[in-house]
Amino acid sequence: MLIDADDTLWENNIYFERVIAAFIGFLNHHEYTPAEVRQTLNQVERETILAHGYGLSSFTRSLVECYERLSPAPVTEEHRGQIRGFAQAIAEQEIELLPGVQQTLTELAARHRLILMTKGNEAEQADKLARSGLAQHFSAVEIVPEKNPAAYREVIARYELAPHTSWMIGNSPKSDINPALAAGLHAVFLFHKDTWILEHAEVDAAPPGQHLIELDAFSRLVEIF
Repeated sequence: MLIDADDTLWENNIYFERVIAAFIGFLNHHEYTPAEVRQTLNQVERETILAHGYGLSSFTRSLVECYERLSPAPVTEEHRGQIRGFAQAIAEQEIELLPGVQQTLTELAARHRLILMTKGNEAEQADKLARSGLAQHFSAVEIVPEKNPAAYREVIARYELAPHTSWMIGNSPKSDINPALAAGLHAVFLFHKDTWILEHAEVDAAPPGQHLIELDAFSRLVEIF
């Protein structure tokens, strides 16, 4: 059983959203609406991810780049420092487990082999797992630069998983559900109202012989597994 981390086991994107709101207020653009500023930031993030991957450093770089593109006034190093300060608050955020995660993982780990599969900056994700207190529930941890069908197939092969009896559990259609289904796994889509906008996508239908389950709470996994 593969399980995602951010916004599946613990809160993550809400802290980025708070920083983005502070950033938009700091920019205080008189020509572009907050929604238009956010659209620009989304595009900058897509570009930054391609060049530098995921993680807080990449996000910080995106904020600074977006500010430089949109600021009607000359950008000073003081401005850049303030923007970096917004993002630094995320690194200092305590891990907040989602409801029922601790107890549910305890029960699932007693019955199944659990593998954490997350994407992003390896050091950042490993640190979050260490601070979460959940590491003991997982027999292995996979931190990959991108979650695509090839990444899932590599994990399937590495751990000799049987796709017809293996599941991917997560909140992102783009990274957790659709590529896992494409790799031959079953999937559980755990809805999270604050899933990152760049992870939004239509949830694919399960191919013949595969299963897709949609749940609204992590604790409900024990009803099925």
